[in-house]
Amino acid sequence: MDESVKELQKQLTWEFPHIAKEAPDQTKEAAEYCEGYKAFLNKAKTEREFVAEAVRILSENGYQEYEIGKKYETGDKVYFINRKKALIMTTFGCRPLEEGIRLNIAHIDSPRLDLKPNPLYEKTDLAFLKTHYYGGIRKYQWATIPLAMHGVVITKDGTAVDICIGEDEGDPVFCVTDLLPHLAAEQNERKLKDGIKGEELNVLVGSIPYAGEEIKEPVKLLVLKLLNEKYGMTEKDFTRAEIEMVPAVKATDVGLDRSLVGAYGQDDKVCAYTAMTAEMATEKPEYTTVTVLADKEEIGSVGNTGLDSDFSLHYIEYLADAAGADVKTVLRNSICLSSDVTPPTTRRLPAFTRRRTPAM
Repeated sequence: MDESVKELQKQLTWEFPHIAKEAPDQTKEAAEYCEGYKAFLNKAKTEREFVAEAVRILSENGYQEYEIGKKYETGDKVYFINRKKALIMTTFGCRPLEEGIRLNIAHIDSPRLDLKPNPLYEKTDLAFLKTHYYGGIRKYQWATIPLAMHGVVITKDGTAVDICIGEDEGDPVFCVTDLLPHLAAEQNERKLKDGIKGEELNVLVGSIPYAGEEIKEPVKLLVLKLLNEKYGMTEKDFTRAEIEMVPAVKATDVGLDRSLVGAYGQDDKVCAYTAMTAEMATEKPEYTTVTVLADKEEIGSVGNTGLDSDFSLHYIEYLADAAGADVKTVLRNSICLSSDVTPPTTRRLPAFTRRRTPAM
């Protein structure tokens, strides 16, 4: 190639720098940062768990729950919870609020399998839970992998009971079954996207019948008995429950050089966690910060915890009212960063994220 062309290409084109080449000394720093990230991922597989764990960490780092109408000083740190499934954090800045705020927004929900309202059934002496996939998933990836059950159930007396099975040492796990290769001739003719269909994503939860006299659906009954003993729930309580099936795997390093993190839920917790830690590291900023961690992005940001609702706008209105500022002026002068995952190549790598430095 002609030297003049090479020089022109150098002047006009740009490639994203590889952090290990540009700043090799930061590789160790990134690895250390990811230890906290991996530990957080293991405790925050659902949006409810993310909010609970984040609030615990924020409280340990000087944050207080936001009080509507209260005036705060520069450097004060607060958090605001929306229905236990979305979270806003703020560090109050030096400049007047009407000069604008600095927004960073990410989401904390991830693709998964949700239980249907009446999910439990028995077939061929096996008990299953019917599911509906949440968000964009590659359905064939969800068969025969260990799954954990996470969620909350509201019992008849109104008590909210947290559910988590499959994460602790010694816990059972669950799975979506698949066919043996020599029994799958018809299935083998399907296109990849239909290898496992949505209506086939039913989760195996039991195979032992309830002992005793002849009864209808004895395997289902034993499953219900075990759930009742552990959580006090009955079959009707499924209609008052929000239960999710997620991969029962721990976050871990991938590769001999440990350069990748393999874990469930990194879309978009890789942005949400880094946004949270950046927010915590902020001290007396020039502009007031507002870090929004929202729900429901995977299905269109709908609902009262998604960004299609007004919960984040109402929060900014609360800030403006307390500061005696015009909210329209605040919004006009504000800048927002929308944070979501970007795959490093054209191939989708949903479970792997490159180690990066903690800086935003």
